Amino acid sequence: MASELTPPFPLPPVGQPATVESMLLQHEVEQLLYQEARILDDWNLDAWLTLYTTDARYVVPTTDLPDANPDTDLVFIDDDYQRMTGRVGRLKSRHAHREYPWSRTRRLISNVMVTEVDGDEIGATASVAVWRFRAGESAPYVGRYDVRMRRVDGQLKLCYKRAMLDQEALSDHGALSIIF
Repeated sequence: MASELTPPFPLPPVGQPATVESMLLQHEVEQLLYQEARILDDWNLDAWLTLYTTDARYVVPTTDLPDANPDTDLVFIDDDYQRMTGRVGRLKSRHAHREYPWSRTRRLISNVMVTEVDGDEIGATASVAVWRFRAGESAPYVGRYDVRMRRVDGQLKLCYKRAMLDQEALSDHGALSIIF
């Protein structure tokens, strides 16, 4: 459900009451992040792509350098939309051995906060926990999302997602084979 409102509308100063516009925006941002979590948990990867703009970027920095710049530093994932589409194709095929059959996951999104409205872009952050279940084992992935979104044909879509893991290492997990 897209709001009729169009950014920018000012965020209320810290300690000030929220405006109707800021509360509607907060709700819309939360709903987009919850929808993404549900789609990924349902392994509906084609639908996941529709939540993103065609110029989107998805970044997952390494655990030892969460503030890494993907242009100059090594990161786990630095995908543009074309690479995101390729990732979805591989994960859906039998060639993704770590995810065939795919893992069961459950994502919990919390502490969603709109942090910025800058022209037509909206910045937000959220805490995330993903539990991955596969082959009788479970592995938690905990971290934070920093996202940017904007409206495309009246729909709020993600144009940037940086998913930072709080783990110090992935040694207990083996790898990051799911979309975090």
